[in-house]
Amino acid sequence: MARNTVYRSMHDLGLAAWFGGTLANAVALNAAASVPSKARDRGQVANVGWDRWTPVNAAAIGTHLLGATGLLWANKQRLVGQEGVASMATAKTGLTLAALAVTAYSRLLGKKVSAHADVPVESATAPAENTPTDVAKAQQQLRMLQWAVPGLTGALIVVSAFAGEQQRGHEVLRGLRNRLMP
Repeated sequence: MARNTVYRSMHDLGLAAWFGGTLANAVALNAAASVPSKARDRGQVANVGWDRWTPVNAAAIGTHLLGATGLLWANKQRLVGQEGVASMATAKTGLTLAALAVTAYSRLLGKKVSAHADVPVESATAPAENTPTDVAKAQQQLRMLQWAVPGLTGALIVVSAFAGEQQRGHEVLRGLRNRLMP
């Protein structure tokens, strides 16, 4: 087997940034937005943070996807020949698509909130009594979605670890044997 260090590094570093950045923002940035004493300043804190994170996150996601595509291509023979690899790749693809969809939808909601930066809010994901209805609705959705992205990308990390285990010599031999002699 050839080494795939560049693809693997792109895959892992991109995924790590996607997971870690969204988790840090959910845990720290969104909560930090509640600190300013003026309700109108709270949304600005979160919006500036998320707006700065967005291009980094896009680069991380792109890097991850390029690495994942490279790894898939490099392992195409294992995908067909080794039992269990195709189902793992299918699960991983499904998780990736779900994470991409939730990330994109979260960004759309975030842009809606960010467009109204000077409205009063309790925190990044908690509206105040006088927050406009459309912003409040977007914030309430973001409150749930802020945990979905790190949840899905965390699951991708676990499946990726499993995929790495499938590449151990004895696992490859067992998977090929099971494929040839069911």
